[in-house]
Amino acid sequence: MTQITPSQIKSIDDLLGPSGRLEALLNTGRDDAPYAALVCHPHPHGGGTMHNKVVYHAMKAFSAFGLPVLRFNFRGVGLSEGEHDEGIGEQEDVHAALDWMQRNLSRPMLFAGFSFGSNVGLRACCGDDRVKGLIGLGVPVRAAGRDYTYGFLPKCTVPKLFVSGDHDQYGPREVMDGVFERAPDPKRLVWIAGADHFFQGTADSPGPKLDLMQQEIRSWLQQEFGLS
Repeated sequence: MTQITPSQIKSIDDLLGPSGRLEALLNTGRDDAPYAALVCHPHPHGGGTMHNKVVYHAMKAFSAFGLPVLRFNFRGVGLSEGEHDEGIGEQEDVHAALDWMQRNLSRPMLFAGFSFGSNVGLRACCGDDRVKGLIGLGVPVRAAGRDYTYGFLPKCTVPKLFVSGDHDQYGPREVMDGVFERAPDPKRLVWIAGADHFFQGTADSPGPKLDLMQQEIRSWLQQEFGLS
């Protein structure tokens, strides 16, 4: 892999969604980076923010190739204005982030989201011609009494990567396999052995699995998009 100069982290002050300013950070990349990436965080009611460990590791996977990466807090999280909207208004937040990236970074985009952020982001990005690849991490089916559906997946025709722990309590393997089957090619589904929903270890396989998750993202980016 090409040696990449460490990116800088910049606070973004002009990302505006329908509910107001969205708190955001940009990890800058190479000037000649072929893509820019957007990463979305898990559910706010579970403490999800753009500083979540899974989100951070996903960002690092993109940054390893010199891509600029935008993370932001959904409405009502951290310093972001507005109120939580059960994933509906949050899709508008994703569109606002994509619009900001189009104006300021001017290159094709890749998306990754974790848990709630994967469901919301996949919904917002599927069918958007600006987004050339999609990553769902810990894609949820049912969590804390909330059901997540994926009837929109057949319109997601760009390359897709799904990564889950094989002990994911919110996305059981037999259900996630069905979700995956409904998605059109090209697609890949990876199960991280001994990992739970948060890519932490189990009693039989202790220790975090975040590095394994990150490796899968990097491998997929290399194979699907020729990044190096």
